[in-house]
Amino acid sequence: MSTDQIYTKLTDILRDVFDDDSLVARPDLTAKQVEGWNSVAHVRLMITVEKAFGVRFLASQMAGLKNVGDLAALIESETTKA
Repeated sequence: MSTDQIYTKLTDILRDVFDDDSLVARPDLTAKQVEGWNSVAHVRLMITVEKAFGVRFLASQMAGLKNVGDLAALIESETTKA
């Protein structure tokens, strides 16, 4: 899966999880920039991402994420393992 495809899919996921059609996944997007992105929403987001991409993340991997760019890189690394 290409980086562009990952960001396209992440955009759809973000819009669904946060019920905001204006959201666009971009590398520098952080939780602080998204209304409603709290700890509960983060868990929902990560579960949705895992299901959508067919991957499983370790807690230590998720703890190190600083922005959507980090998430996209993690998805790319996990999907290329398969």
